[in-house]
Amino acid sequence: MIAEAGLAALWLAAALALLQFGMGAIGLTRGREALLAPVRPIALVQAVLTAIAFICLIAVFVRVDLSVALVAANDHSAKPLLYKFAGAWGNHEGSMLMWVTILAVAGGAVALFEHRLNERTLIATLAAQAFIGLGFYTFLLFASNPFSRLFPAPEEGQGLNPLLQDPGLAFHPPTLYLGYVGLSVAFSFAVGALVTRDVGAAFARAMRPWVLAAWIMLTLGITAGSYWAYYELGWGGWWFWDPVENASLMPWLAATALLHSCTVLATRDGLRAWTVMLAVVAFSMSMVGTFLVRSGILTSVHAFAVDPRRGSFILALLVLYIGGALALFALRVGTVREGSRFDAVSREGALVINNLLLSAILGIVLVGTLYPLGAEAVTGEKLSVGPPYFNTAAGPLALILVAVMAAGPLMRWRRDELRTLATRLALPVLLVAVALLAVVLLAPPIGIFPLLGLVLAAGVAAASIAPLWKRNLRRTPLFTYGMVVSHLGIAVALAGMAAESAFIKETLVAARVGEVHKVGDWSIRLDGVQPIAGPNWTAIEATLSATRHGGAPLVLKSQARSFWAPPTETNEAAISTLWDGQLYVVLGKGDDDGRWQLRLWWKPFVTLIWAGGGLVAFGGFLSLVGRVRRERRSAPREAYA
Repeated sequence: MIAEAGLAALWLAAALALLQFGMGAIGLTRGREALLAPVRPIALVQAVLTAIAFICLIAVFVRVDLSVALVAANDHSAKPLLYKFAGAWGNHEGSMLMWVTILAVAGGAVALFEHRLNERTLIATLAAQAFIGLGFYTFLLFASNPFSRLFPAPEEGQGLNPLLQDPGLAFHPPTLYLGYVGLSVAFSFAVGALVTRDVGAAFARAMRPWVLAAWIMLTLGITAGSYWAYYELGWGGWWFWDPVENASLMPWLAATALLHSCTVLATRDGLRAWTVMLAVVAFSMSMVGTFLVRSGILTSVHAFAVDPRRGSFILALLVLYIGGALALFALRVGTVREGSRFDAVSREGALVINNLLLSAILGIVLVGTLYPLGAEAVTGEKLSVGPPYFNTAAGPLALILVAVMAAGPLMRWRRDELRTLATRLALPVLLVAVALLAVVLLAPPIGIFPLLGLVLAAGVAAASIAPLWKRNLRRTPLFTYGMVVSHLGIAVALAGMAAESAFIKETLVAARVGEVHKVGDWSIRLDGVQPIAGPNWTAIEATLSATRHGGAPLVLKSQARSFWAPPTETNEAAISTLWDGQLYVVLGKGDDDGRWQLRLWWKPFVTLIWAGGGLVAFGGFLSLVGRVRRERRSAPREAYA
């Protein structure tokens, strides 16, 4: 009955979404004000019903109810409890239900907490959110029902992809989805503001916290996904420009541009049309990512390669939503004045350059991701666009972007002078020069990109904290600290990327037990190889000891696992984290001569990449809290409309 209860809740939620959209649309277009009042409570009830449906799905997975087709295909009684729980969203139907749940809960949260937005704009926003939900409800109920029964029920389930049976993947999808679907709120805000011709500073102030929250979640999701791929896949890298990785990066780039544009609109009443367009583009990138992952046109551990007809359905939704929003934008753009003007040399000017660079990088990633698919559709030949294209095309722009990001916070709003700006940039520029001299004199020869990354990181770090100079730190707004921490996080992550690229050491060996091999300054001995067993797998485990400069040995254990449901082999890397980097060992196959393949890496300061990502997200959190507190304090004085 749990499955039936979940399905009933889903049908009721879909009906309420239709009612929410219909009452909002008719009430606004035909002037029937009485229809507007129930829209808020309907949005709340819809959110509760979808949450109930999702809880029901988790319950059938935890109970391993094999009479539910989705459970039989993705669950197993021997699976640890955490992965029974996470298995609810580790598949196509479950992840789509999670998508709809977050969409409805976000709409309910807007209905509950948003009180500063013009009432008619708010209703239009909720109607737009319901319209998005309607498409996905239809998709779930008619093409991807997560609660469909299976008769007769099998004796045992097929289990979850072992690569997804990891704590990182248990939490990574929900985080990423909160970011993806959170951008739907920005999209709905933009549509609502266009419908009521209400694009202005107050609209941006109302939208900004939702964009910021989605951006934080996306940052955390991408950072966690990068680290998961690094330690779980055993390939030793942290970013591969995989199409599914790009599918999460593209909305993040658009959301970052939107966040900065939103700040200009909220603070200085500028970039109105640009902000609305970015809100549409950001959610469009979320939809493009959803289409890529679910269309079956990609092969990836992240991709839910399913029936292409489902991909066609997502594509139709993408065309409907994004095409409709762009058509509305084209119709109303004449009514959206651009707002206050500013000089080229100003903080607004730096933010515009920032936005243009982010958009250019987004275009490069989008083209590189879609080009192989388009080429295959036209010519039938399989092509691949890999790191050389992305690094060469996007790398220089990213470095320029970082340099602009360093200068932007040191500029004044409206108008600034180049001479005074040069004075403020003196210390960061000096640190860049010192870092350049130190790397050239003390480090071995490295490539131009790692060199620029290292020296720019030093300058950006100094420029990031510069807005705090000569300030009363106790009176400095929390969102200013948030900006400082986020920008500092970018510098930290950049330093980690550059250091890892410049100084990485790798060795591939065939080792016998007792042999010692070198990687960088490390001596690593294979102490033994033995079989072990886990709850739903068996493995060969290698025990190794590593020493550096005669210090105490580190013990590492790397495994080659074999799962039986479904039959899959995986590598569990042995990773030892030190203050200056990570030692990374992967066990490969053995041969008849008693030798074992070992891949040994020494990765200097690689942990800075994810520490920087965490700092970026934490800075966003500080900004969110600071903005919300500021808005609440100013709300009584700035009554909207």
